[in-house]
Amino acid sequence: MSDPEIGTFVETCGYRTNVHDQGQGKPVVLLHGSGAGVSAWANWRNLIPKLSDRYRVLAPDLAGFGYTEIPEAFEFRFMTTWIEQIEALLDALGVKSAHWVGNSFGGALTLWMAAQRPDLCDRLILMGPGGWPTKVNENLEALWSYKPSVENMKRLMDIMAFDRTLVTDELAELRYRATTRPGAQERFERIFPPPHQRWLDAQSLSIEALQTIANEVLIIHGRDDRVVDPQSSWHLHQHLMHSQLHYIGRCGHWTQIEHPARFQTLVKNFLDETKCAARA
Repeated sequence: MSDPEIGTFVETCGYRTNVHDQGQGKPVVLLHGSGAGVSAWANWRNLIPKLSDRYRVLAPDLAGFGYTEIPEAFEFRFMTTWIEQIEALLDALGVKSAHWVGNSFGGALTLWMAAQRPDLCDRLILMGPGGWPTKVNENLEALWSYKPSVENMKRLMDIMAFDRTLVTDELAELRYRATTRPGAQERFERIFPPPHQRWLDAQSLSIEALQTIANEVLIIHGRDDRVVDPQSSWHLHQHLMHSQLHYIGRCGHWTQIEHPARFQTLVKNFLDETKCAARA
């Protein structure tokens, strides 16, 4: 049986990016977060089929994560590595512009893409996003300091979810196994070596950069998120000219998993809105 986490491999920047490419129509790029064992499929497996009936959905494994193949001596450059990867991916796939959905670290990357490559970006959806200056809290510290074990993975997943009943032994075991694939943990530790504050700082955009982003933006954040402070989304909302902010109560960092139907409805409705009339 084929592994559902593996899509199609596309040459990008001298290495091969694993990307799920499903559906037809206006492209929508889905960017995952930065947790240990994460992949595009792990983050977006429930959203991809909901969007691919009307959009072309592109969900890549960012360099250093999932099944994207990078050289052993690969040098990560925040945020340049991933901007260049996505630019090369879209170019190889013949995509001129897309809507974007970014989760956590992927939300910060979405903002960077909009600031640096506005020609590639239409509507933006940010879920529990990075991108605003803040301090590394103990929960994010634990996330980026992960060492492989089922117990450690379950502890991290407890941090991510408001509803702890979602964190089953089976789910923790599945995510743990992803971190034990050859080279996976070594790559993860090379992305986020301590001290961790510098990597959070590197994700942040200046107020001036945020204010240049003219896209329509939907921000979705769990009110009870313990990884990314929900107040960060409020600050982003203040400086993104055409943004709207939706908080969900009794929800942690896993909006798309804890409230899947509500999240999917918000995403689909926002993407399906008729183009706003030109503003004076």
